[in-house]
Amino acid sequence: MTALGILLAMAVGVGLMLTRRLPTAFALVLLSVAVALIAGAPLTGEEGSVVGTVVQEGAPRLAATMVAILLGCWLGTLMSEAGIASTLVRKIVEFGGERPSVVAVGVFLVAILCGAITGSAPAAMLAGVVGIPAMIAVGVTPTVAAGTVLVGIAAGLPLELINWQFLSDAIGVPVSTVQHFQLRMFPIALVGGLAYILVEMRRKGARHTWAVRVPAPAGGGGPGRPAGRRARAAERRRRRGDAPWYALVTPLVPIVLALGLEIPIVPSLIAGVVYALLTAVPWRDMTSTALRTLYQAFDVAAPPIVLFIAIGMLLAAVNLPGAVQALSPVVTAISPGSPWLFVLVFAALVPLALYRGPMNIFGLGAGVAGVLISGGIYPAPAVLGMMASYGQVLGVSDPTSTQTVWASQYAGVRPERSMLSTLPYTWAVAVAGLALTAFLYLR
Repeated sequence: MTALGILLAMAVGVGLMLTRRLPTAFALVLLSVAVALIAGAPLTGEEGSVVGTVVQEGAPRLAATMVAILLGCWLGTLMSEAGIASTLVRKIVEFGGERPSVVAVGVFLVAILCGAITGSAPAAMLAGVVGIPAMIAVGVTPTVAAGTVLVGIAAGLPLELINWQFLSDAIGVPVSTVQHFQLRMFPIALVGGLAYILVEMRRKGARHTWAVRVPAPAGGGGPGRPAGRRARAAERRRRRGDAPWYALVTPLVPIVLALGLEIPIVPSLIAGVVYALLTAVPWRDMTSTALRTLYQAFDVAAPPIVLFIAIGMLLAAVNLPGAVQALSPVVTAISPGSPWLFVLVFAALVPLALYRGPMNIFGLGAGVAGVLISGGIYPAPAVLGMMASYGQVLGVSDPTSTQTVWASQYAGVRPERSMLSTLPYTWAVAVAGLALTAFLYLR
């Protein structure tokens, strides 16, 4: 009965998120408390209680990830303020000329760099504010233009230091284990993204520039009508001109430090911020720019930080002894044991990562991952590989994710249309990631 009660509570939580009756973070907090109470946890106390364990210990559980998010958002804001990302896109457009495929692949590469710095909507904006109109102007259809930015961000996800820290904290594995898998996932995501661009452009052809009209998304800020903060930032970039060539390597700085020199994630991100300030910002403006972009980064980082507080509480709840004891037999009974069945079954479950579904690691999927690990059903690295593979789908094709909504609306298409365009490719990438997981960890 305890297992049934927890599963019903999870189903209600999914329903609240899908229908948007509650924001995801609020629904996860309520679900955490409900799971703990159903599992028999006392309300108060030092060990295994709702207040002491779920709330007090769970809320800061992903603290390292939250710090990394803030620093990544700061670096992304600096790249936008200094015109680093837009300069990269403009250089690529100049090089590509009237060749749509060259321009699209170039924007894809810039999106990889932006996705490696910060995820979600900020990365889409960095690559897409200039990149999407540029692609449309040379004949790329709006749907493929939006999808190009999205698959680029997803291809950069295996290199994103913030993502490494989150998966390390959420799954409970060392950062080195995350790095080991993600570096092998990167070529798969890269090939999948290039396949999307080349195949879809061949299928849909090019549209004449004069026939293209890109409406502004709701709230303004489309390619032809920047608004508010974006307009002021664009004016500052116009006055300042393109970023210096030596500033354009800013996205690579934290990646090289973390991969090549094995410097921890937070210092690597701080080094990226310092490099951007020193190379792309005039000395007289350095202090004011650093403070202004830091304050802006807090605004950008606040939503994911709140979400990760809730995820930490959910992880604490599903790891309570009562929850583990109740759920382990159920999950063991339905989980495939063979490596090939693992690939087939979880490949079929890929759509459950969409629409805030139960396999979304940035939601209920964190709880599913916790149950799979705490119950001993799969080794932690295998759960890491599974969730990282699903992340390739939800980061591109989920029509409720912020980057998909922004890129689609900015290009003038519906998010559901972007989902239909990209899902066959992201599904294939996820299946390849699951096969890689089985090969590495389940043989």
